[in-house]
Amino acid sequence: MIKVGIIGSTGYAGAELVRILLGHKHVEIKWFGSRSYIDEKYANVYGNMFHFVTDTCLDDNLEELAKQVDVIFTATPQGYLAGVLTEEILQNTKIIDLSADYRLKEVEVYEKWYNLKHKSPQFIAEAVYGLCEINREKIKQARLIANPGCYTTCSILTAYPLVKEGFIDVNTLIVDAKSGTSGAGRGAKLPNLFCEVNENIKAYGVTTHRHTPEIEEQLSYAAKEQITINFTPHLVPMNRGILATEYASLKKIKQTDGSMGYPTYEQIRAAYDKYYKNEYFIRVLDKGKCPETKWVEGSNFVDIGFQIDERTGRIIMMGAIDNLIKGAAGQAVQNMNLLFDLPEKEGLQLVPMFP
Repeated sequence: MIKVGIIGSTGYAGAELVRILLGHKHVEIKWFGSRSYIDEKYANVYGNMFHFVTDTCLDDNLEELAKQVDVIFTATPQGYLAGVLTEEILQNTKIIDLSADYRLKEVEVYEKWYNLKHKSPQFIAEAVYGLCEINREKIKQARLIANPGCYTTCSILTAYPLVKEGFIDVNTLIVDAKSGTSGAGRGAKLPNLFCEVNENIKAYGVTTHRHTPEIEEQLSYAAKEQITINFTPHLVPMNRGILATEYASLKKIKQTDGSMGYPTYEQIRAAYDKYYKNEYFIRVLDKGKCPETKWVEGSNFVDIGFQIDERTGRIIMMGAIDNLIKGAAGQAVQNMNLLFDLPEKEGLQLVPMFP
């Protein structure tokens, strides 16, 4: 059995980790860390865990925990792990971090967008960006995984094949994304109160959202050139789910008759199939179908669709995920499975919930 510790187990992502790992046949959860609920029964915090979890919440003592478990999930705010991580901890256990502390490779970029001083930049170079469908082989060898953000997971996977194949002008890429309120975490914040969110939709973090450089960095690797995008997130009155609608100008490519023309539906579809045909958790929808958050809710799936606008020479790419699962906890478990040479789907064959 893989011995697991969870720091931040009482946040939304932490609670999803608990729920998923309780159904994982190779895992034993040894530590339910929560600074906010020390010595309180976990099932008192989340009533759905009554009869499933009898443990009490412990403090987030990372050094002590590292000696007891094989892997630690840190579902904590930005800056926590960077402030406590040491070489000794990494020699004792593997870590899958759900914050942004090790996602970005340039310290200056992290400090600018997160307005935090990075306290352990010496570990950034070795951290592996945990987007399994793209970095699978690197993940298997890692001891520190930077689990991607929810907006970034959806945005990157939706556009990745077309960026990689050079089918779109990457510097025309616009990402318009909408998220349920759980993406903001469980902490009490005025903008997330029911009366503030209900019957409303709003943009936020316009031109300044901190997931922007993460999307740019990963897609730049795919494009093999530095790219800049517009990313605008929106908050919608639902519990969970992300829908990303992405726009880009198509690039003309050489056709079979030697002429130059925009890629056809079949060529675009072939690009998606090239990268995702054998990816269990990515479902490229049939022609004319658009992703909907309700068909991925409660699952680790990414649904992707696209539509070519021949009139403007642009393509509209669409992706939908559950922000708490593929956008956080599910992806973290997927990373764990790779780290320990387990079937990638173990514990994650979750049929989407409806209604």
